[in-house]
Amino acid sequence: MSQTYLSLTVDIAEEASEILQDLLHETGALGLEVRDTETPSMPGVRVPAKGESIVVAYFEDRESAEEARDAVAESHPTARLSLDEQPQQDWSNEWKSLIKSVQVGRLWVGPPWDAVNAPEGKMKVVIEPKMAFGTGDHPTTSLCLAAVDDFMSTHPGASVLDVGTGTGVLAIAAKKLGAGHVVGTDNDPISVELARENCADNGTPDLDISGRELTEVPGTFDLVLANILANTLIELAPLIVAKTKDRLVLAGVLAHQRVDVEAAYRKLGCTVMEGAQQGEWVRIDLKR
Repeated sequence: MSQTYLSLTVDIAEEASEILQDLLHETGALGLEVRDTETPSMPGVRVPAKGESIVVAYFEDRESAEEARDAVAESHPTARLSLDEQPQQDWSNEWKSLIKSVQVGRLWVGPPWDAVNAPEGKMKVVIEPKMAFGTGDHPTTSLCLAAVDDFMSTHPGASVLDVGTGTGVLAIAAKKLGAGHVVGTDNDPISVELARENCADNGTPDLDISGRELTEVPGTFDLVLANILANTLIELAPLIVAKTKDRLVLAGVLAHQRVDVEAAYRKLGCTVMEGAQQGEWVRIDLKR
């Protein structure tokens, strides 16, 4: 008999979401998925009603799931609750089905189990999706991959800095498209480890991937990539611009955040160029 996991789905007022998350952690949830208005959901996934959040908590046994449900019902009487049971294997396959390969310009980027389907003639980047952001199929990554492809086509041998490298996908893509010196940084040790593994698996082990602060990275770079959150892009603007010799590409920005991010970089002397948009996500291209 296959093992099962239980998911407790809670529709709740947005302002009560964080308190609910704390309660679910305290009641033994293995993990949480939060859907709110700030973060666009994956296609096919139910989105919250206006003014609400959806919090999904996962439990390994029915007893703990039911205890959590009762605790939530008592403390949040207006929340709508649903307890579901599914085979763990189905969850694993469902997770894999969400990771899609993409073709951007000269690149094919995808997970190992889809690598056999990569078309001939494309530069293949195989990314193992673990606990780090950036498998290629998210709009922000695809937008950045297009920028890397465009820049490298006219700047062979260019130096590249990838700030918040995650899985290392952008750094690896740049190297495969002809970059010279490539550096990737990330403040998450798990991401650094995974990015190094992906570099080795893709035949680009000489990339300089580390957890160094930007102030510790020597020199400037022809192309700087930063696919991180908008508030972090604004906070790090002086450090990121200081590392840029020519071109700067920013992503991880929602359309309504674009003006504030652009303003932060204009103040530092950058010229805003024509960027790109995919759904609600925008890519900001700048020249130093």
